[in-house]
Amino acid sequence: MLSKMEPDTAIIQQQQQELARLIERFTHEDGVHLTAIPSLALIRASQVSEPIHAVHEPALCIVAQGSKLVILGQESYTYDSSQYLVASINLPISGQVVQATTEHPYLCLRLDFDSGQIFDLIQDSPTVQTKPDKSTRRGLFVSSTKPPLLEAVIRLVRLLDTPEDIPVLAPLMTREILYRLIQDEHGHSIRQFAVQNSHAQHIAQVIEVIQSEFAHPLRIEQLASMINMSTSSLHYHFKAITAMSPLQYQKQIRLQEARRMLLAGSNDAADAAFQVGYESPSQFSREYARMYGLPPKSDINRLRHTLHIDC
Repeated sequence: MLSKMEPDTAIIQQQQQELARLIERFTHEDGVHLTAIPSLALIRASQVSEPIHAVHEPALCIVAQGSKLVILGQESYTYDSSQYLVASINLPISGQVVQATTEHPYLCLRLDFDSGQIFDLIQDSPTVQTKPDKSTRRGLFVSSTKPPLLEAVIRLVRLLDTPEDIPVLAPLMTREILYRLIQDEHGHSIRQFAVQNSHAQHIAQVIEVIQSEFAHPLRIEQLASMINMSTSSLHYHFKAITAMSPLQYQKQIRLQEARRMLLAGSNDAADAAFQVGYESPSQFSREYARMYGLPPKSDINRLRHTLHIDC
């Protein structure tokens, strides 16, 4: 007798193959391809990549072919065509394509979203109103892909063939996709940021301040006071969501911004260090090498020869 999982498995395999064909058709070369749907990007890579450090903004990432490794703090997340990844808040991560060849390139899509869209969904969908959950969850997760989600994603990508339909239908299909995400077993990780006065929403405020003022000294007491939390509670909930402390978060943001400046070629290492908030160029170089594996100059030379993959 056939198990209940077998029909779903066959459907998912067919959907994965169709999604891979669609992405491959719309991406004729490696790289990140923006589309006529503003929130949708398609990604292709024909070889494995070096680790790329970036701030992952809120987005759904679905791999149709190949696989990807994402590192958040000390945690590793690997996902392939059987899974999807969601970042529900801005998180400094490193990402690396770990399975890709010319014959079978890495194919992925990224659908950006924001907490306002999630809030509207929760308000308009009584079935999403689950019992209150005051726990704070990690702002990034990997989950198994299911047929209803893949079916909605495929319909969204197909819209690229009929651009005249995009203004009307893309928002509806995006809404359906987000609905599937918040109904998932890990949906609270997304919903928590749309709940008024939740711990997650307060931490999102702190993250916004750290990102906008990363070059300034980090004053935990002021941040805690801003969201009406104790410093110990701030540390606890911040780490629960980001897998790192506020200071570690700020350090990653600073180093990523310094790396961006150096890659643009408009600054030397000492100048970049001062601009992102370091008082000691030697400390900057040590922490830069610890994070990226090489001193600034050597790292930038290497980085200019790598492929940039965002999702």
